[in-house]
Amino acid sequence: MKIDLSGRTAVVTGSTAGIGRAAAEGLARAGAWVIVNGRTQARVDEAVRELRTLFPDSEISGIAADLSTAAGADAFIAAAPDADILVNNVGTAFLRDYDGIRSIAAIPDDEWLKLFQLNVMSGVRLSRHYLPRMAETGWGRVVFVSSESALNTPKEMLDYGMTKTAQLAVSRGLAEAVSGTGVTVNAVLPGPTRSEILSGYMADHAAAAGITMEEAEQGFLQALRPTSLIQRFATTDEVANMIVYACSEQASATSGAALRVGGGIVRFVA
Repeated sequence: MKIDLSGRTAVVTGSTAGIGRAAAEGLARAGAWVIVNGRTQARVDEAVRELRTLFPDSEISGIAADLSTAAGADAFIAAAPDADILVNNVGTAFLRDYDGIRSIAAIPDDEWLKLFQLNVMSGVRLSRHYLPRMAETGWGRVVFVSSESALNTPKEMLDYGMTKTAQLAVSRGLAEAVSGTGVTVNAVLPGPTRSEILSGYMADHAAAAGITMEEAEQGFLQALRPTSLIQRFATTDEVANMIVYACSEQASATSGAALRVGGGIVRFVA
């Protein structure tokens, strides 16, 4: 399958590292003009410079904006008013050791709200702007990067799981809203992935325990994701492959879907 996105403009939020960076690379490789996003100008500039080196024939630009705020989203939209593809990837999690109900009871209001603003409202705000424009032109792709935690609520990250489930509701609702327009909206659900945040957490745990990264990852899977069928962390490129496909012309009959790249962790078929 040859995916050709030449002539398409793709916005990828949270794309200076991790899954977002891999998605930006994949879209650029397919010929799209890619707009990179991060919170700091330094990281955006670095990512743009590296991507231009990798893809010298591609159009790569970047916008620094904090998409957890309405003002940040407005500034981003002002700088990039039009896009054919929107990958709502930006997000984070508060990783913590699980200590039963005490862990859940200790999550303060501001952490719930911070995660909701970044993980959910960033995608709502940008979709609210770009989707009507896509519908007017008769073509567009919106992808929300959710998580297997949307279906398999993690007791150790309940606040994070809540935001990922919310993303599924938003993505499905938006897909319904643009039915018949030529625009598709989907969600991609990664499982544990060697992304910047989770790899950092694993590295800290490995160092503290005097074990290797691979041993730390295996311990995480055995303790918290024992139903993994691949029995390893995914790479960011493996997740990006699904994102790029969902953005392609070939995925024109896929909309309103939750596309899993979770290594089979969720134990049901539908």
